Amino acid sequence: MNRIERHAVFQGWQDVYQHQSQTLGCQMNVGVYLPPQVETEKLPVLYWLSGLTCTEQNFITKAGAQRYAAEHGIIIVAPDTSPRGDDVADDEAYDLGKGAGFYLNATQQPWARHYRMYDYIVHELPALIEASLPATQERSISGHSMGGHGALTIALREPGRYRSVSAFSPIVAPSQVPWGQKAFAAYLGDDQEAWKAHDTVELLKSASERLPLLVDQGLADDFLENQLRPELLRAACEGTGHPLTLNLRPGYDHSYYFIASFIGDHIAHHAAALKR
Repeated sequence: MNRIERHAVFQGWQDVYQHQSQTLGCQMNVGVYLPPQVETEKLPVLYWLSGLTCTEQNFITKAGAQRYAAEHGIIIVAPDTSPRGDDVADDEAYDLGKGAGFYLNATQQPWARHYRMYDYIVHELPALIEASLPATQERSISGHSMGGHGALTIALREPGRYRSVSAFSPIVAPSQVPWGQKAFAAYLGDDQEAWKAHDTVELLKSASERLPLLVDQGLADDFLENQLRPELLRAACEGTGHPLTLNLRPGYDHSYYFIASFIGDHIAHHAAALKR
């Protein structure tokens, strides 16, 4: 990995690395926060998946997470949200193509060549991080909106791989809402059975691991009723007995102001699991 940015923050370093991804077939940027404890020991890693239109920059510049990561001794890895490059397929809309990878492996053209974000997040990126940085193999995963969808579905599909999972404003039932239906039809095709493998509400029906879900949702979120629908997550968890903490926050919207307000709680949640 080639480091292209470095900023001192809370006695640690906020870096941005660039590397050639074999999985995605393009060059990718990854934000990495290294807390001060890396000077003397290897540390566990929290993977953060951002939402629609984001790059690796949004979380590292807006969430204020470095303070809490330094306090708890956790590396935070914040990758980009899609493949990038002139030869990567794209769409004029903000919710498809670049910046909208949806953390799955596309099977339909023209997307299948590069849009393999699931394999990138689950396999290639952790292997790179653990080989290149002072990181252990203890991992947790979190994210926002589309990234919240990614965090929840990846954790449910990969039992034993993550110590904990959380999400802000996640798309919990993409098969039932416009954002997910549009992306899934484009990336995965019209067979809605294939969609279920990337739908949190559907995955809960057969989850083999009872990893507790921590979810924060703002009640002033413009996308609450049409795209996010946390009541579907609550019903699915109640129906299967899956542990869920769903915090509904009055007055908070979909922005990073919301994330910054509660990111400390989420990092403490992950620290408790990663350090046990």
